[in-house]
Amino acid sequence: MALDEAPASSSPRRAAPSAGLLLTNEFGLIVLILLFGAGFAALAGGFLSPFNLFTLGRTVAVSIVIGLSMMAVIATGGLNLAVGAIGVCAAMACGYAIEVLGMPWPLGVVAGLAVGAALGWVNGWMVVRTGLHSFIITLATMSIFFGAMIFLTRAESYRALPAAFTTIGRAKIGGVVSPLLLVTLVVMLALVYLYRFTALGREMLAAGARPEAAELSGIRVDRIFILCHVLSGFLAAVAAVMMVARNGAAIPSMAGQLGQDWLLPAFLGPVLGGTLLNGGKVSVLGTALGALLVALLTNGLLLLQLGEFWIQSFLGLLLLLAVLIDKSRRSFLARRNLA
Repeated sequence: MALDEAPASSSPRRAAPSAGLLLTNEFGLIVLILLFGAGFAALAGGFLSPFNLFTLGRTVAVSIVIGLSMMAVIATGGLNLAVGAIGVCAAMACGYAIEVLGMPWPLGVVAGLAVGAALGWVNGWMVVRTGLHSFIITLATMSIFFGAMIFLTRAESYRALPAAFTTIGRAKIGGVVSPLLLVTLVVMLALVYLYRFTALGREMLAAGARPEAAELSGIRVDRIFILCHVLSGFLAAVAAVMMVARNGAAIPSMAGQLGQDWLLPAFLGPVLGGTLLNGGKVSVLGTALGALLVALLTNGLLLLQLGEFWIQSFLGLLLLLAVLIDKSRRSFLARRNLA
């Protein structure tokens, strides 16, 4: 579902509905997912096994929310390089609240989500106050958040979590489907409702598309930008809590050094899905399909016993190609007044 705030009346000529569908990122991603899925099913042994599909589902569930976390800030034309660091901080806060403070696990989850939203607010407030691009601010806070987390927790994991909590990440619905996918579906529906049906969501897109015009129309752009970072931090925390439930423990290295392991999937989902890097347009469904494609490729290539280095190189190349193809596609549509 693409949500574009550009005025529709300005286009002198429009593509037919069927042609418009074929030109969408979502359609292209669905075709690629089907092609790669069929290829891996034929070439990679065990790709369609119930265990592999369950594992793939759990990975996709977390990856989609990570991509949505980045999408929330890209909507403003910004970036959030601290997605992984915020996620790890939220996960460790959740583990600390449950294991050390003895909170019931639902309250521990709330504590983790609150920490994620609070760190997102710090990012947004600093971006607005300093006027620096969010790339610089979040690059700095990525190290600050992660370093503070390591200092406070002494890099110790929290593994004595209640079975009622960790069961959510390990349970199977129908022998194949992970409950984490249902959590992701709820998050996606909530974001579609936010951007499509609420004034706040429309203000987020308007502020990202044309901040000066949005300011003149009465939108408090600074406040909106901060809220977008809060939303990004909250979603990063949701992904982190899901990962804690999946792993059965809160681990400082769950997102790699400084949380950098989350960066590539965080960018790939929104960019492949059609979210504009200069802000003003998001695609919740496209981000989900982009994350699914990336997880599918990673899973299939691993089953084909391709080395981790080659997989990372392939995903990086995929990101570069996606940006170039998207730029070419928009130029093509603009020349024909189709966008």
